[in-house]
Amino acid sequence: MALFVAQVAVRWTDQDVYRHVNHAVAVTLLEEARIQLVFDAASEAGVPGFAAGLVVTGLAVDYKRQISYRSRNLRVVMNVDDMRAAAFRIRYAMHDGPDEGDAVAVTAETRLATFDLAAQRPRRLTPEEREFLGRWAA
Repeated sequence: MALFVAQVAVRWTDQDVYRHVNHAVAVTLLEEARIQLVFDAASEAGVPGFAAGLVVTGLAVDYKRQISYRSRNLRVVMNVDDMRAAAFRIRYAMHDGPDEGDAVAVTAETRLATFDLAAQRPRRLTPEEREFLGRWAA
């Protein structure tokens, strides 16, 4: 199984009164990691279609441990599964630091649908999108 690994930075404003990353901000950090996969890496691979329309249809998050602001950079490991005609799921393991040995602080999954913004309806994944996502398949 191939894994996509993203690094995301923790900002000063991401911490809450308890001096750890706020639970809602963790979802934003996952989004930043997802952007690296479905927008940046896909575009670099010649697959720009996700940038034209992709919507979140579901989200589940489990918090395993606190993330300190001092962590600064987090490692987010992602894989893709449950690919359907117009949807797929990304699973995440967010580590509380940038290194491979850092503990998992958050696990999550996001269900996404490719979307035609002009028509306001889902659209099918293209063969190129399927091939790209398949690189990171579980």
